[in-house]
Amino acid sequence: MSDATDRDHLRQLAVERIEKKREFHAHLLAYVLVNAMLVGIWAASGSSFFWPVFPIMGWGIGIGFHAWDVYRRPEPSEAQIEREMQKLRRG
Repeated sequence: MSDATDRDHLRQLAVERIEKKREFHAHLLAYVLVNAMLVGIWAASGSSFFWPVFPIMGWGIGIGFHAWDVYRRPEPSEAQIEREMQKLRRG
């Protein structure tokens, strides 16, 4: 791979990572705002049972998986990429 091709590939990967982080931050902001509103509704209603725990926990699982995808998921190895390319070539 030439230096220019390698640089273009790294740039593309960097742009994709930045976009994934932006999407995650937007998702996290929506999670915080919506759940804060639900807690506010719960508090204003004078309810004793903390029912917002259900959407907080349920949506929190999704936030956790999204965070893992953005920050912790390992990059595929060259061997994995080659195997996948072979499968695609075979049809």
